[in-house]
Parts: sequence; structure tokens; C-alpha cells
Amino acid sequence: MKISLLQQMYKDVLAGIPLARESRHYSSLMNLCVEQPPGGDGSCHQQHLPPTAGGTGSHQDSDMSHVVPATDDLSRSFANMSSSFCPREVTLLQLTLIKMMVAKAESQEIELHTRQKYCEIFVLLLKEAKIDSKLIHLLGSDDRLLSHMASQSLASLVYFQLKEEDAVNVPWLSFSLAALPGFPGGSGVPGCLWALAAILKETRKDAPAARAGALKKLLAPLDAVLEGFYNAILLHHFDSHHYTSPYSEATNNLISFIDLLEALLVSRVELEIPFRCQRILFLKVSYVLNVISSSIPYVIKKKFILLLKKCVLCKSREDVKGGSLFLQSPSWCEDMLALSNVVLQVVNLTWLNQIPLSGKSSYFGSSETVPGHDSQGASDQTALRALSLVVLKALEFKIHNSATEAEIKEDFEGSMSQVLMFWRSHGKPSPAGHHCEWLSLVFMEQDDDMWEAAKALLLIYLKLDRFRRGVADNLSPKEEESWQFLVHAGGYNPHCIFLFFLEKIAFDSTVLLDFLISSETCFLEYLVRYLKLLGKEWPHFVEVCDHFDSRHSALHAVCSVRQSAVCAAEPRSAMAWAPHNCPVFTARQGDNGAAEWSRSDSLTRTDSASLLAPLQSLVNYDSSEDSEVESDGKECLVNTKQLPPNNEGEVRRRQAGCSCRDDDRNSRTSEVSPPKLKGSPASSCWTRMASPDNIAPLRVMLYKSTKCLEELQEAISRLQRRNLFPYNPSALLKLLSQVEKMNKSMNPQ
Repeated sequence: MKISLLQQMYKDVLAGIPLARESRHYSSLMNLCVEQPPGGDGSCHQQHLPPTAGGTGSHQDSDMSHVVPATDDLSRSFANMSSSFCPREVTLLQLTLIKMMVAKAESQEIELHTRQKYCEIFVLLLKEAKIDSKLIHLLGSDDRLLSHMASQSLASLVYFQLKEEDAVNVPWLSFSLAALPGFPGGSGVPGCLWALAAILKETRKDAPAARAGALKKLLAPLDAVLEGFYNAILLHHFDSHHYTSPYSEATNNLISFIDLLEALLVSRVELEIPFRCQRILFLKVSYVLNVISSSIPYVIKKKFILLLKKCVLCKSREDVKGGSLFLQSPSWCEDMLALSNVVLQVVNLTWLNQIPLSGKSSYFGSSETVPGHDSQGASDQTALRALSLVVLKALEFKIHNSATEAEIKEDFEGSMSQVLMFWRSHGKPSPAGHHCEWLSLVFMEQDDDMWEAAKALLLIYLKLDRFRRGVADNLSPKEEESWQFLVHAGGYNPHCIFLFFLEKIAFDSTVLLDFLISSETCFLEYLVRYLKLLGKEWPHFVEVCDHFDSRHSALHAVCSVRQSAVCAAEPRSAMAWAPHNCPVFTARQGDNGAAEWSRSDSLTRTDSASLLAPLQSLVNYDSSEDSEVESDGKECLVNTKQLPPNNEGEVRRRQAGCSCRDDDRNSRTSEVSPPKLKGSPASSCWTRMASPDNIAPLRVMLYKSTKCLEELQEAISRLQRRNLFPYNPSALLKLLSQVEKMNKSMNPQ
């Protein structure tokens, strides 16, 4: 019968109905039927600190004088409860009620007298029922659900008491100070870590000023203890038998600690001067790197890898308006520089090669593969992207904070070569064989990571280019070509990276528009920086586009040669074939000693862009700018009437044996080929490779890429006129307009 009272209380609290009976009645209902831990009868509970001056808890004690005392019948009835109700279910309901009532007591939507009633109940639970010690005792339960719910309820109560009484709950603090230094021999470590991580998450619900004050009170007494625990747990012997199973107690301790490190990372942005425990991951990152390369279960390796990714991406500042000020703080710069130095040092020592990226890291809690899913030899692409991003962002930060080129040259070249080898060993093969294509191949499935990586490489390129031009204002053609060769070989030519991405999305401008509107990527920042560079390096951009055209022309030329019966009569091709393992744009010495661009035989491989069907846009942005009628919601693709052959046509051509029959060619080119330039043969495919003595080949890549940017400019302008664009795009439109002008000045209509 008494369980019905608890259920009714749950319904009333859930609906926000005022509790009609006295507070002591409800505190008795919520009192946990848990045996008191040893020594918990007196010494443990004198610690409930009285409200300090200015606190809000003193009025509660005076207001409790009118509460009618209740007998202990209600508590005894729970002990003699009918066996039809499981005590575990009752305890879970009580734990749920505690967390729910704390949330209601903090909500401004609940009436004041109802919130005051909840506060009176909590005072009774803490002072008389000693609910905090009972929750601490439940943290060590073998029942994982009970221990988890206890940690959540304890976190809610500790933080609620901190706000109401301006004091830290002493039973919880005493428990934490005793449990952490006792590692690895002591018990209660997982529960202690869970509760502290949950309390730190509770602080995010408050205003920034309140969060800062609460964090100082919570972390000040635990700062030294947490650093000691960091040293102890990460210097533990991870190759021992304790860590062979992902379900062992040792593994559970480490996973719980990783969650706490993440909560500390997120919380450091709230403080102008962070605590040592909030910086320890940066200052002693070598401990984490050693753990990642050890023989611990893969699930722990992956959690650490993803945590390092959050460190370098500054994910902790997502919801903070002052994030830019946070990034300029001396402690943050010092910490990132320390992390970058250590990461680059171990990467140059082939640390990446010591990390096996399992293809079956998690299958809903199992290490077995899904039936019918073959993961033999597959690598974990999530971990691959995260590790790559950690190295690239470390390179970006190190280069940004280096004063001279000599300081960074060795680190940069060594680290980039290791990253490229890492991608080749774990990523998909590059169809083009070009180092700059690896970025889009590795990151294409994760938009936010892809643009972070592209931005990092772009900033690296800009800094190195400033170093180079700072030495000499006027560089010789040979020096320029040598620089471009190094940039291509290093895989960070910004124009190649951008063009490879455009190929992957089939030059669909609406995809770019989706990225611009999204708040989950840094694409806006990347695109603005890239367009500024494009204005300065337009001739080089055109040159790179021409190399892309040569690659496609070579593909079709090879198809034509294979189809022709006179292929033996054409021993010489306009292409200079390079060794098989060379990048597409490699350098060879010509007669004049200058580096000349050559294509490798990997050009005959299937082009990556042709394997991807044109992407459909997420939103229809192609509605008429003069129409006031909104789109009917149907998906539409970018208008391709003026675009060169799309990828679907490429696939059809290969499936047909690369035939260039007149009927197939005419039907295809009449639909999607670009406007013919003067002097182009009317009977030949536009993609056919032109003889050096004949007319210049059509600049298809230049046409497609600039057309895509023009369509993006039109879409943004249309949305801006209708007040549908989420921010002011004037600066972006100006940069896009400059690209259009440069293109038109080169190809006047």
C-alpha cells in the first residue's frame, strides 16, 4: 500500500502539483532503505555544514518549526513491504524522485511555494535521513544501474546544496579525498569518478558567473588529489593481465577517469585561471600517448584518441560567447604548445605506426562483427580521422607560434610524411595517386572534421608562404616551381584540396551553401580565407585546374587508344609517364633545368569523382528570386544544363568500354557540354586530349569550379534579399564577386 504513495508522489512532482502533506511525510517516503556504512552514525554527518553568511539555507531551518512530526511507521512499512514489489525497483524510483525534484526546485516555471516545499524535504533528507551517505554507499553497489542512478542523484544533491547553502557537501568531499589517493588498492574509485563528473556536468546548467564560483569551490580542495590520481592511473602497468578484458575493474576505472577528464576539459573555459587538474591532460599528454600505444583494450585507446581530438578542436568553448578570449588566454596557449610539441615529437618517432586501428571497435557492446559484414583488414575510420586531426592541428598551432622557418621545417616535413604514410596504410587508395587527394578521401564522411583539417592545412600553407616571401620579394621561376612541387608532395596545396572536394560533391553549389548555413562546421572561416588566397594566386589556381584537365584528358585518351586499332602507331603520348608510386603532379627536370609537371600512370585508375553520384541538396535553394511563393519542398539538383559531363556519364562511358561512338558522344555533349570555344573540332569529344600543335584544350575544371562558385554567389544573394540568410554575408559575397571578375577577365564573353 505504501508504494502507491511513492508512485502518487512521483506523479504529482512530474505534473508540478503542490505536495499537500507535510514535508516529513515525503522525506520518509524518499528515505533509502540502505544499511549505513561503517562509521556513518555520527562522524560522517557532523559534516553537513551550516549555511554561511549570505547563504540561502538559513531561512529553511527556521521555517521547519511548523512541520508536524511524523512517526516512523512509514519507514518501517518499507522494510516490511510485500514481496510483490522488488526493493530494487523502489530504490530506483526514490533515486529518480530525488533527481527530478532537484530539477523542479531549480526551475523558474514552478511556483515559489512548491519549490520551497522541495527545499524543506531536501533539508530533512540531508540532516536527518543522512541521504548523502546512503547515496555514497550505493556508489559501490554491484548493480550497475543502481550505482549509476546513485551517482546522478548524489551529483544533483551536492550541487543543489552548493547553490543553496554556498557550501560543499562534506560527506561527498571526504569520500572523494579518501578514495582517489587510495588507488589502486582502495575501493570506490569508479563511483567517486562518476559522481565528480556528474557534478561538473550539473554546473553547465547555471549562468557563467555562477558556474565559475561553483567550480572554484568544487575543484580547489580536489586539485592536488586529482593530479596525483592522474599520475597514478596513467603510469600504471597497462600491459598487465588486469587490462586484458574490457570488462575488468581496472578497465572500468580508466574509462570512468576518461569521462572525468572530458568534464574537466569542458569546465576549464569557465575560469580565467584554470586549476592544475584542468590543465594536466595538456601538460602531461605523453602519459596518454603511451597508454594509446600500449596493449590495453581498443575501446580505451579510442576514447583517449577522441578526447585528444576535443582538446585540439577546443570543443569546450562551443556554448561560450567568450570563446575567442579563452583561446587568447596565456594558459591556453601554453597548454596547446606543450601538447603540440609532444604530439609532433612522438609522431616523428613513428608513433602512428604503433597504433592498430581496429575495424571492429564496437558493435553495440560486442566485439563481434555483424553477420554478413566483412571487416577483415578494415580500419576504424573514426579513429583514423581523429588521430589525423590531432596531428594536423598540432602542426597548425606549432607553426603559428614559430618565429622562423628553420624552427618548423624539420617538424613539419617529418610529421606530414608520417601522416601521409598513415593515411596510405589505413585509408582508401587514392584513385588519382595525388597526395592532396588524401584529405578528402579520409575526411569526406565527417564534414566538421574535414573542414577543420582543410583549414589547418590552409593556415600552414599561408604561414610557410609568408616565411618564403619574407626571405625574398621576387622569387625566380625555378624557386616558384620548386615550392609548388614541395607543396604538392606534402599534400597541402590549397587549390588541389579545394578542387578535389568539389569533384567529390559533383560541383554542387547547394552542398557548399548547406555548409555555410550550418553552425556545426568551420566552413565559413575556411572559405573566406581560401577566397582571399584565391584572389592572390589566381594564375596558380588556373594552372592547377589545367593539370586536373590533363588528368581527365589522359584517362579518355587511354580509353580511345585501347578502342583504336592503330594504337601501335602512336608510341608517343602527350603525357610523360612517371614511376607507379609517384604523385600525379611530380617534378622532372626538363632540358632547361626547370621542374616540369608530369602525370603518373596512376591516372589510368578510376577517377574518384566518377564513383560518386551527384549529391542531392538538403534544401531547395534554387527557387526563383522574383517569386514570393516558397518551394513546394521537393528536392532538386543543381541546374546542369550548362555543366560539362557529370559523373554518371563518366560511369556509363567506362561501363561501355570507354567507347566514343558518334551517337553516344553527340547525345551526351549536346546535353551537358560547356559552350564550345572557337576553333574546337566539332566532331571530337570535348574531353579528348588536344595535340600540342593543335588548339589549347578546354579548361573544364576551371569552368566547373568557377561556375559552382558563381551559383553559390547567386544563391546567397537571393537568400539575403529575402532575409533568409542567417548572418550578414556581405564580405563573403564581395570575395565571390572578385572571383567572378577574375574569371570573366580571363574569358570575356
